Amino acid sequence: MRASTPASSAAADLVARIARGDREAFERFYDTYASLAFGLIRRVLRDRESAEEVLQEVFWQVWQDAAGYDPARGTPEAWLIMRAKTRAIDKLRSIRRRHQTFGAPVDERVARGPETRGDDPAQAAEDRGLAQGALEQLPGPQREAIELAFYGGFTQAEIAARLGEPLGTVKTRMRLGLERLRGFFKVD
Repeated sequence: MRASTPASSAAADLVARIARGDREAFERFYDTYASLAFGLIRRVLRDRESAEEVLQEVFWQVWQDAAGYDPARGTPEAWLIMRAKTRAIDKLRSIRRRHQTFGAPVDERVARGPETRGDDPAQAAEDRGLAQGALEQLPGPQREAIELAFYGGFTQAEIAARLGEPLGTVKTRMRLGLERLRGFFKVD
């Protein structure tokens, strides 16, 4: 278990007070961590209005779910960031469905990941290492396209524009790269 920092300890105290309905603690938590959450949300959505909407939803969720925070599972900052990331990705998927801009169907089994592993930090670190190792085995252009899509949240059309490549080339690189990754992880 990771040692608690003074900032994390103070944040945990704020979350405990929020769970008891303390509005001042909520305001302090918001003032301290809103910019952190907003930065992540903004990176995923790249639209200020949508990001502000998601930020509001995230902090409403903090107010509602503070009693469910478990310090044994991570810091309050990590707890907040996970909510921000999840909400931002949900919003991005909603926008893409509405505008039909996503170029390839998402295999939800792969996107969701294994359900049996839970939130074990050691397992998460091992999984990250495996994923990074698998990505490093891909040819550079395939790896770059996949990283832009999954880590940057870019659509295939946005990746093509960013790389100055034809859309068909980007789609092919991603398909081939994902097939190689699927073979590496033996996902059926």
